[in-house]
Amino acid sequence: MAHTFEDLVQLEQAPVQAHARYTAPDIGDVDAVRRAWVDAAAAFQAAVTEHAQAEDRPRIQVEMAVKKTVRHPELAA
Repeated sequence: MAHTFEDLVQLEQAPVQAHARYTAPDIGDVDAVRRAWVDAAAAFQAAVTEHAQAEDRPRIQVEMAVKKTVRHPELAA
């Protein structure tokens, strides 16, 4: 099943949040936090590829639009 743009935004928010935990001073189990970050990023990348193929759009175009929405919501409007 192809993901919607909104699904991709949610999927990108997970690695962004996981990265914030990874760089926090009170990280705890470094390996588990890093693994969560990498897994979330991999899930996002796979979903972007699937969405781009389903929409017949360049993959990089999809990825950058999602990242812009997540990281700079004031510019995405």
